[in-house]
Order: sequence, then C-alpha cells, then structure tokens
Amino acid sequence: MEQISQAFLTFIDSWGYLAVAILMAMENACIPVPSELILGFAGYLVSAERMTFTGAMIAGMIGGMAGSIFAYVVGATGGRKFVDKYGKYFFIKKSHVDLAQNWFDKYGIRAVFFSRMLPVIRTFISLPAGFARVNFKQFLFYTFAGSLPWTALILWGGLLLGDNWEYLLELGHKFSAAFITISVVVIAWLYFRHRKRNLK
Repeated sequence: MEQISQAFLTFIDSWGYLAVAILMAMENACIPVPSELILGFAGYLVSAERMTFTGAMIAGMIGGMAGSIFAYVVGATGGRKFVDKYGKYFFIKKSHVDLAQNWFDKYGIRAVFFSRMLPVIRTFISLPAGFARVNFKQFLFYTFAGSLPWTALILWGGLLLGDNWEYLLELGHKFSAAFITISVVVIAWLYFRHRKRNLK
C-alpha cells in the first residue's frame, strides 16, 4: 500500500492538476484512493507555490464530480447484482457497498450530501443513489454541495501543515467528525431561524 501511495504522490508531483482530477475521479468512482492523500499532498504543493489553491480546488471538484457521475451511472444501469458480481475486480468490497446502502436507506438523497465527509461511505454513496435512480439533477446538486467544503477543507489542511501534510492521513476521521458536527449545528440554526421568521 505504501508503494501504491508513493506512486500516486509521484503522479501528482509530475502531472499536477491533471493528476489531482484523475485520482479524485478514481476515488469517487469507488476505487479506494484516500482523498486525504490526494488533496493533502496537493495542499502541500500549494504551500510550496507549485500549485494554486484555486487550481487544485477546481481540479479536485472536476475529478470528484466526474467519478461520482460514473458511479451513479454504473449503479443505475448495472444495478446491485452487477456491482456485487464485478466490483471485486475493481477493489470494491461488498461490505463497503452495504455500508453506503444502509446510510442511503436511512437518510435518502440527503445522504449524498452528508456522506461526502464520512470515511469509506463518501467513496461508495453514489452507487446506492444510482441503484435507486434518484433524480439526477438532485444527485448532482447534493454531490457538489457536499464535495465542495470537504475538498476545500482537506486542501486547506495540507496548505497549513505544509511539510507535515501527512498528518492529514491520521486526522482524516477527526476532520470528518468535526465537519459533520459543524454542519449539523449550522443547518439546525438556519432551520430554527427560518421557522422563527415564519411564525412572526
């Protein structure tokens, strides 16, 4: 795994934004490539002035959206049986798909937004959305809305940590928990504020 990770870093180091886009597409197409590795290293390159934050952000979002759309289409056209049968050839574990499916079954299309900040689930959530054939425009909206802050957060973390960017690999789960907590608080505040205005 260490050799594979090093190969990814070399790829990003050599090809820059294109590599970031391709690897983020792979992660969101259900190939387990940690976004903390991709975006964390890209953030380090931003700190070294070898990339711009905006450029890395755009590359990460383009790749992430492309991979998510691909996974959605696979889920919508092939269905669960297809993924269970052939997913193993692309390192897709049935247990990971089950985890994403349970999350989707519980929260519906909203899971496409929140799961972008959760380890493992964010990689596979597009599949159950495809299985259910949810409205594609809604899928795009929730995918973009969830991916944007997560991409910015990890890039920013890599930028701040600089040479120590690899700490993000250890802190990834804590970042996820913190981000979800903040999101829930903000959404709850906006909801009650909106409700209070309507009651006046």
